[in-house]
Amino acid sequence: MLDIDYEQRLAEAKPEKKAEVKRCETLQEMFDLMNNKEYNHWRRYHRHLGNPKTPYRKDDEVEIDVMDTFADNSQEIERNHQDEYESVCKWIRTALGKKQDWADMFIAVRIDGMSIREYASSIGVSENNITQKLKRATKKLEQEYKNRQI
Repeated sequence: MLDIDYEQRLAEAKPEKKAEVKRCETLQEMFDLMNNKEYNHWRRYHRHLGNPKTPYRKDDEVEIDVMDTFADNSQEIERNHQDEYESVCKWIRTALGKKQDWADMFIAVRIDGMSIREYASSIGVSENNITQKLKRATKKLEQEYKNRQI
């Protein structure tokens, strides 16, 4: 198989480029076969999607930017993400009840990704204090979530 591939590429090469044609290694040939299978799978799935419709142009422009034909739903995705974030924060604040400092800490550290050290320095307490409160808040939220599931 490797010899046949080499001979085909050698026959297709221009006379001045024949010296550059090299034999493929077994590993390279396997990569080519795998990529061919992946492409065939991709093509089988995407071949019926068709061409996007062209937008209506009043001035009969010939050049069309293809990106104009696709819907932009990034704002809707951002709104949904923000709504989900707000509902989770509201549930956390409701579940922790009177411990709103725990809720603020949990949201800042676990959801917003702030480090414990950074949060502790921002409110002026020790890291150990924040770590212990975070453990208690996590335990309380786990209990509330389990009770909500039942």
